[in-house]
Amino acid sequence: MASTSSIQSPKSSSNWSPNELFIYNINVTAQSPQEFFHQNTEPSLDNIDPSLINSAVNADNVSDHTFHYLTDLDFATHPTQECFIDGFSKATLHILGFEERGLVISTHFLIPLVICGSNRCFAQMDVCLFDRQSMILLVLQGDKTAFDMAPPEPQIIAEAIAVYKYNNDKRQTIGLPTLDAMTIPCIIMVGTRPTFYLVPITRALSTAVMTGQYPETPTEVVKCVTLLGPNRPFNEGMETPEYRRVAFQCFVTFKSLAKGYWQTFLV
Repeated sequence: MASTSSIQSPKSSSNWSPNELFIYNINVTAQSPQEFFHQNTEPSLDNIDPSLINSAVNADNVSDHTFHYLTDLDFATHPTQECFIDGFSKATLHILGFEERGLVISTHFLIPLVICGSNRCFAQMDVCLFDRQSMILLVLQGDKTAFDMAPPEPQIIAEAIAVYKYNNDKRQTIGLPTLDAMTIPCIIMVGTRPTFYLVPITRALSTAVMTGQYPETPTEVVKCVTLLGPNRPFNEGMETPEYRRVAFQCFVTFKSLAKGYWQTFLV
């Protein structure tokens, strides 16, 4: 395919649509949990307070810690503001142990997105996990289509592309070699329903986006949707304790999977 630079214009991640994925030769494929997580056994949740898993959203005979989390969950289930989804997502990562010693969960973290020769665009991540060197390890994006925002999947892939360059710039600053590829672990929250992504970013894709060119080699992104079963409501989320348990197990399994990827570029 010929270069598409003549029809491209610089866009921040919040303005990416499925059209950008087509233009930059990016494919997204859904996988089963067994394919995605490479694990057939359910992870243990023994170190999680059972009340966080089993309590109804409106429960009041719980600890203050659980009550605050359930309140965040209630607001995120029927959000009237974007911040409710972000706040609940950050709280979920925290209680499930993503914020280990030396790692920090941040919201609304802004980094440059160099695209089509312009350095005036940005990628703003709703939630991200980074280390003391500000190396970004994981990205989470909330679905804001209810607030007339673009669909989250193209946005989070644009953010992963920005993270690749940002992390390489950090490595270069402290005297480490840049890397030809990084797989960025990502999560999209549709309300309180998580979908997990592995987004492989190569130097070739990053350069193609920076210059507005079509990359000949496709980028294959894989994702895993959290579901209870084929006969359950499609919009069921963590407000249901049974779904919450499955979602927590997916988060815990993804944390282990994601570590294996971010250790390859962690400083």
